[in-house]
Amino acid sequence: MTAPAANRVPLSPLGFLDRNADVFPDRTGFVRSDRTEVSWATMRDRAVRLAAALRASGIGRGDTVAVLAPNDLPLLEAHYGVPASGAALVALNVRLAAPEYAGILGHAGCRVLVVDASLVPALGDLGGLPDTLERLVVIGDPGTSAAPAGDYESWLADAPLPAAVRLGLPDDEDQPIAINYTSGTTGTPKGAVYTHRGAYLNATGQALQFGLSPQAVYLWTLPMFHCNGWCFTWAVTAASATHVGTLRFDAAEALDVIEQRGVTHLCGAPVVLNALADAAGDRRFAQPVHAATGGAPPSPSVLERLGDLGVEVLHLYGLTETYGPSLICERQPGWERLGRDDLAAKLARQGVRTVNVHDVRVVDADLRHVPADATTIGEIVVRSNTVMAGYLGDEAATERAFSGGWFHTGDLAVVHPDGYLEIRDRAKDLIVSGGENISSIEVENAIASHPAVRAVAVVGAPDERWGEVPVAHVEVRDGATLTGVEVVAHVRRQLAGFKVPKRVVFGPLPVTSTGKIRKTELRART
Repeated sequence: MTAPAANRVPLSPLGFLDRNADVFPDRTGFVRSDRTEVSWATMRDRAVRLAAALRASGIGRGDTVAVLAPNDLPLLEAHYGVPASGAALVALNVRLAAPEYAGILGHAGCRVLVVDASLVPALGDLGGLPDTLERLVVIGDPGTSAAPAGDYESWLADAPLPAAVRLGLPDDEDQPIAINYTSGTTGTPKGAVYTHRGAYLNATGQALQFGLSPQAVYLWTLPMFHCNGWCFTWAVTAASATHVGTLRFDAAEALDVIEQRGVTHLCGAPVVLNALADAAGDRRFAQPVHAATGGAPPSPSVLERLGDLGVEVLHLYGLTETYGPSLICERQPGWERLGRDDLAAKLARQGVRTVNVHDVRVVDADLRHVPADATTIGEIVVRSNTVMAGYLGDEAATERAFSGGWFHTGDLAVVHPDGYLEIRDRAKDLIVSGGENISSIEVENAIASHPAVRAVAVVGAPDERWGEVPVAHVEVRDGATLTGVEVVAHVRRQLAGFKVPKRVVFGPLPVTSTGKIRKTELRART
């Protein structure tokens, strides 16, 4: 039986903003970095204008639009205005190098790039941007660009508005809403395709799981370009909570904003929580603050200091391919009576599936459950409506990732007797530094391009502040000379700063009988 229109409406997070503008038009939806308050009605008006401006430029379904901007209103409204035009949003990492931007823009086929004036220099020679790019729009002073560009605010103001100022819904909920690029764990970033349906489901799940409500105030300490802010760009709106923007993270400033604006929720990498704990002094927030983190688990000392501050930490796990968080370390009754170290050990686990995730397992090579003995290691696999549609333009990689009807994360874990998962190792030699994923192969390729390098291996080394940092082990060609300073400078010209090795070790590299470098031995040395 064909479902009538009355009970079959496409799922899309665009409806969240429409609802807020209808129900709470005058309430503050966003607090800008300059502390200007923007109502929900104004937010929808701007997003509708953005969609109209894009459509007037010939943008529609099947197109992609990139935005390179900090955590302020233009990037948030792009999460609504771009997909409302029919296009998919590509939110760009603000920490990349010019060749990386060019590569992503070209691969995604972006026709429009909206860029904050402060970030235009990061694009390098604008003549090196891909030919697919037809329009450059600058947020702020367009005079910072050497190429013809429009001014963002004028572009919105001149957009022809429809008679009904609404975002509306897509015709197809499986239509792409965003393309999020991985960190390139095999050397080349891949574009994970998010759909309206998946974004809607993950956003509603995160809002429920994180306890967001209309009274909540969410501080943007997590970059919106990370999996669309772990889908909190939509989840906060779904809960009718208030967004508070930040141009960049500064611990002292963030602490002031939390106090002054009554912030109740925030997300961030462990380095963000560490910085807040270090800068807190003897502060104590008047309101409870909930902080979600992913990556390396928080240490007992950081948990204790944050607890004194009035912050409760929630440990999450996820990937770009799962729209961000898919596991949560749910606190169980009785945990509050545990000692500091025992509680930290519990909270260090990645946990159990979130409310919007159908199934997560740890399996062997034959997709059989490993025993829940906290010892047997297997791969984490996921089956959920909140798994990406696939990798853009890469059917082979998509087929490998979905082998056996499960999404294969490449992360290795054990299962505790209570069913909680805990990661024990990372496949593909991924390095997680300050919440940023670094491909060891990508860094190795950059170093290997130096003519004095014979062989190279990059591994992660523990770091108190960042969790992990990349360390390069380099073997120099006979007769050649090379210094660590030269290696760092060579990499810095090609890659983002956080990918540059923090230390360079010279000497012969240990290899197996088949000629493969023994990275486990290098890690032990590092």
